[in-house]
Amino acid sequence: MSEQYKAVLRNVRIAPRKVRLVADLVRGKQVQDALDLLKVTTKRSAPVVSGLLTSAIANATSKATVDVDRLVISELMVDGGSVLKRFMPRAQGRATQIRKRTSHITMKLKEI
Repeated sequence: MSEQYKAVLRNVRIAPRKVRLVADLVRGKQVQDALDLLKVTTKRSAPVVSGLLTSAIANATSKATVDVDRLVISELMVDGGSVLKRFMPRAQGRATQIRKRTSHITMKLKEI
């Protein structure tokens, strides 16, 4: 079995549901195709995932002699992180809770 190279990004201030839209685009793709796709994606989480991908590539090249052209995104998980709870004033003295969600993103690359 080939070795996997991992990069983790925690407490990103973007909701997991929104990050998963971008993660689904690049999961299973080769590294260079994924970087090109993320460069033209207009979602706010695209630069975040792109930075994580470059970090995973750097981890892979520093650990072993790896051909970057043969790397594939084998796993890309987006989990919910801590939730910041805030309140917004409403009519007649009431308040509504606002949940500002964060994400934990885990990416694993493997060589094919």
